[in-house]
Amino acid sequence: MSALDSLYQDIILEHAKARHGSGLAAHPVPEGAHSAESHQLNPVCGDEITVRVDLAAERIIGVHWDGAGCAISMASASVLSGLLSGMERAAAQELIGQFREMLRSRGQIEADEEIFGDAAAFSGVSRYAARVKCAMLGWVAAEDALTKAL
Repeated sequence: MSALDSLYQDIILEHAKARHGSGLAAHPVPEGAHSAESHQLNPVCGDEITVRVDLAAERIIGVHWDGAGCAISMASASVLSGLLSGMERAAAQELIGQFREMLRSRGQIEADEEIFGDAAAFSGVSRYAARVKCAMLGWVAAEDALTKAL
C-alpha cells in the first residue's frame, strides 16, 4: 500500500468514527432556513442514510444526516457534510456530479484535493465497483434533497 493510499485510508477511518454532521435531531433546522430531506438505501449491502440540507436563499447552511452502514458510507457522509456546508446550491450540485464521475472512473480520474478536500480519499474506492455505491449513498441523498428543496 502506498503512503497516499494509507493516508486516504486513515482519513476514511477518522471520518467513520467522528461522523461530522451526524444526528438530525441534534441539529434542528435553523430559523429562517428552508430544508429538505432524502432517505436512501443501498439494497446490495443494507447501508441506509437520511440527509437533510438546510438552505438560506441559494446557500447551503447545513448538511446533517443519520445513517447506518459500513465505514465507507458513513465516512463519505461525514466528509460530505463538511464539504457542502457554505456552498451555493449550484456549486454543490456540480461537485456532486464531479464526485460521481470520479467514483465511476474505475481509478482513471484522480480527485483534486484542492476541490474535494477529504473527499479525495475516496479515489481509491473507485477501483472497487461494489464499494462505489457505498461511497455515493450520502451524496445521492444530498443531491435528491437539493432537488426537493427547489
